[in-house]
Amino acid sequence: MLHIIQNDPEVPPGNIVEHLTVPYIVHHPYNGDTLPAAAEIAALIVLGGAMGSNDDLKHPFLTDLKALIRDVVAAEVPYFGICLGGQLLASALGAAVVSHRWEELGTMGVFLSQEGRADHLFGGIPAEFTTFQWHHDSFDIPAGGIVLASSEVCPHQAFRVGRCAWGVQFHPEVTEAIIRAWCAWDDETLRKTEELVTAFKSESDSYLFTARQLVINFLRSSLLLPESC
Repeated sequence: MLHIIQNDPEVPPGNIVEHLTVPYIVHHPYNGDTLPAAAEIAALIVLGGAMGSNDDLKHPFLTDLKALIRDVVAAEVPYFGICLGGQLLASALGAAVVSHRWEELGTMGVFLSQEGRADHLFGGIPAEFTTFQWHHDSFDIPAGGIVLASSEVCPHQAFRVGRCAWGVQFHPEVTEAIIRAWCAWDDETLRKTEELVTAFKSESDSYLFTARQLVINFLRSSLLLPESC
């Protein structure tokens, strides 16, 4: 079964679950849910969150989650980490996650590297595609990892470790409602709400195509979804 880890009550799976045609379960460790064991997982998606990947003292479940990520990677269980989920993958494997570096906010283009164009996760996705960004932290690439995508501001937008563990900095899951909720977090972003929503809606067709294709490609990597689908 596909397992999804939601790290923050205000960072839900969004449109990802709209694209799912396979059984899944969402865990809420911030609310006391016990994390599954790696042996129970056919594929794992870890979502974002307002906390940092090194905020274990404030959010103790992050320690257990990083241990689970290491187990999943070692077992070659397909893993897809989004924003914080990508940072947790990097951190769990010994790479640095740096605060207030390469910060991005809003609808922006991302560019696949040569390796990214050949990578299974990005199959059928153009070499330049539309994303939504909301991050203050950014990850270094773990030893043995491969950079798959970058943007004008952030050179580490996506990477893969091993055969089937991916981390991305951008958010393929957001909806207009999620963006509006995040904008309410502070006065600066609240003032930009309509600007951010308008830009997102203007690129929504391209954005949603990419979001759906990423989910399909990831599920195919786990064999939860046949290649014919």
